[in-house]
Amino acid sequence: MELKYLALLLAILISTVSMPLIILFSKKFNLYDTVDGRKVHTGQISRLGGMGITLAFSIALLILLCGGYFSDIKQNILFLVIAAVCITAMGIIDDIVTLPAKVKLIPQIAASVLVLIGGFKFSTLSFGIYTINLGWVAYPLTFVWIIGVTNAVNLIDGIDGQCGGLSVIASLTFCLFFFKEQNQAAMLICIALICSIMGFLFFNLPLPKAKIFMGDGGSQTLGFVLAVLPLLSSKGSLSSVSILYAAAVIMIPIFDTIAAIWRRLREHRSIGSPDRFHLHHKLMMFGFSNRQALIIVCLFQI
Repeated sequence: MELKYLALLLAILISTVSMPLIILFSKKFNLYDTVDGRKVHTGQISRLGGMGITLAFSIALLILLCGGYFSDIKQNILFLVIAAVCITAMGIIDDIVTLPAKVKLIPQIAASVLVLIGGFKFSTLSFGIYTINLGWVAYPLTFVWIIGVTNAVNLIDGIDGQCGGLSVIASLTFCLFFFKEQNQAAMLICIALICSIMGFLFFNLPLPKAKIFMGDGGSQTLGFVLAVLPLLSSKGSLSSVSILYAAAVIMIPIFDTIAAIWRRLREHRSIGSPDRFHLHHKLMMFGFSNRQALIIVCLFQI
């Protein structure tokens, strides 16, 4: 078996096997998700599934890195692994003790700066046949993009299977972009992320209900990685995915977040205050079940 296939197989195995262990760990130390104005679940459910996703993804990437599969990529993948682990670590702390929004922003900023140092950035802005070289503007633009997408994907994590399902579809779409560009290394990263999420989804899909949640440690990390994927490029080339195409791929979390911010500003509430008016909440107000709302949102994403 080739090393790349072994890495991808390990990703899904580690993710799958780790979930029951995390559930037992959460039960032993009473680490369960809290119910607030944004949540729709009941009962005691662990929200530490992000640990397993990041562990699987990081190990897969490190194996591929050691195997020399990223030699053609311009960016330093080790920086991506370190940044993702930092995001997950702070997310897990938040899942356990609930941190203020300003404190949660610190590791996001650090991780964003780290990947910028590692060469992850948009280089051009394309409008059809017209292309603009971003120059130094690439750095603040990429920074805002990463922070924005990280938090947008975090906010969309509202019903069983939704954040994981949307992330799998978005990752697969980016993989198709890289297939068109013949960037096999970037394709491997996308597939490794998909495999890492699939092991989690076995326990998170509403069949009949989720046994574990990914928590902020998972949703923030998925948002961060999805923001970074379109920044991958082969040596000697510019970014394979334009920021406009990347935004189109992640438009559901982006527009849902914009709507949430506008809604709270209009009602003179804190931007970080929870409510039940996200896309999935509104679908459920129409009478759709959790499972039906998930299918509809995933179809929109497709």
